[in-house]
Amino acid sequence: MTTHAPVLPLWTCGGCGAPWPCRTRRRELCAEYDRAPASLALYMGSCLVAASQDLSWAPAGLLHRRFVGWLA
Repeated sequence: MTTHAPVLPLWTCGGCGAPWPCRTRRRELCAEYDRAPASLALYMGSCLVAASQDLSWAPAGLLHRRFVGWLA
């Protein structure tokens, strides 16, 4: 279990306080979904949808880069 889980509704990292997903959590997610990149993309897409509701003031492009833009 990671300490780098999102703190809602602000979507900050519970482990380090950075915007979630933080660098550490991104590495963990890549390792967890190593053989299932499409599943990781779906998961992060669902987080993007939830975050866009909580962070309605944030620009859509910024949220997109934050939640799915880092996926390779």
